[in-house]
Amino acid sequence: MGSKNSTVTKRADARRSIEAIVQAAAECLGQTPEASLSEIARAAGVGRVTLYAHFSSRAEVVDAAMSRAIDRGNQVLDTIDLTGDPRLALARYIEAGWYLVDQARALLVAAQRELSAGRIQELHAGPAARVEALVDRGRAEGAFRTDLPIVWMVTVLHTVMHSAADEIRAGRLTSDRAADHITTTVLAAFTPPGTPVPETGGGARP
Repeated sequence: MGSKNSTVTKRADARRSIEAIVQAAAECLGQTPEASLSEIARAAGVGRVTLYAHFSSRAEVVDAAMSRAIDRGNQVLDTIDLTGDPRLALARYIEAGWYLVDQARALLVAAQRELSAGRIQELHAGPAARVEALVDRGRAEGAFRTDLPIVWMVTVLHTVMHSAADEIRAGRLTSDRAADHITTTVLAAFTPPGTPVPETGGGARP
């Protein structure tokens, strides 16, 4: 009986250590993409030996931190109403999505250094599928252009979001204006040729 309880306790301790390491990795890498495993272990309150007992490499730690950030991001995106007018739904998606991108920007830099492009694409499959479905519906309803591949249109959306995060860090854009700038830019890119670009919300004011 004692042995069984000991095993359960060890497993619980291991789970706590893993969660602490992943949380610390997300926080450390979210501030500094070059954060070392020693810094991450220290922030997690564990030793390097404990960290290496659960993760065999820096890439594994980064992968776990990125997975955690995307899982949490998906929980936020799950609450966004993507029904109704596709253009207004896109504006709602952008308002929530760009903020998640901004928060995870430094973490993504670390992921791009440690993980393959295929793995990063795999991790982003959830958000990508969500917006691909929205763009597909918008095309079917005549709100979005059909002369460009959906995958390309989604790539443009996410590229503009990442650019907004860069502009905020460079001091050339403020957080309260970012969603309007992104939405106005993306709607202009998605609107069928020859069709007036719709206005949603405040738009990008000069």
